Amino acid sequence: MFTSGKTWIWSHEPEHRWHDDALTLKTQSGTDFWQGTHYGFRRDDGHCLLTDVEQDFSLVVRCSFTPANRYDQGGVMVRIDAENWIKIGIEAESKSVSRLGSVVTNLGYSDWATQDIDAAIRRMWYRVQGKGPDVLIECSETGKSWNQMRITHLHAYPGRLSIGVYACSPSQGDGCEVTFDHLHIGERLWEDE
Repeated sequence: MFTSGKTWIWSHEPEHRWHDDALTLKTQSGTDFWQGTHYGFRRDDGHCLLTDVEQDFSLVVRCSFTPANRYDQGGVMVRIDAENWIKIGIEAESKSVSRLGSVVTNLGYSDWATQDIDAAIRRMWYRVQGKGPDVLIECSETGKSWNQMRITHLHAYPGRLSIGVYACSPSQGDGCEVTFDHLHIGERLWEDE
């Protein structure tokens, strides 16, 4: 739940509405998160709703979206600042293929790890768990059986993180609608080996 006694703060607040325990937002066109690598540009103007955590955590949320343009996207954000963050989600690519992936940005440079999925998939569950500076990223089509996407590290970890949801629409157009529900933040489930 987005209310659960935590303070939530918008970054680049979009048009949005609350219904039951769900948040639906409408992205603004020309918004994105990316830093430097390959494309050369630096963008940090997508939409985020975030809360701070100062301990290990687990965040679970279901994200549904209706892309209107190429590159429309939404999912989970783990953030330190503009040059150190992680985003996880589905990005619309074509009428037949979308990209399920994650971007990890360390010290001002983004990487991008993806796998192609059918463009008809417009809903995905995400589970992100933090253990200090290390982060386990998983996805699920059902919210019950989880598939590991990656384990990564935030080099500039200051002992706290901002976590929550994000959406953006890098292309020009009308933006898109993204809905987040079943959000839960709790203790880390990722076991020490």
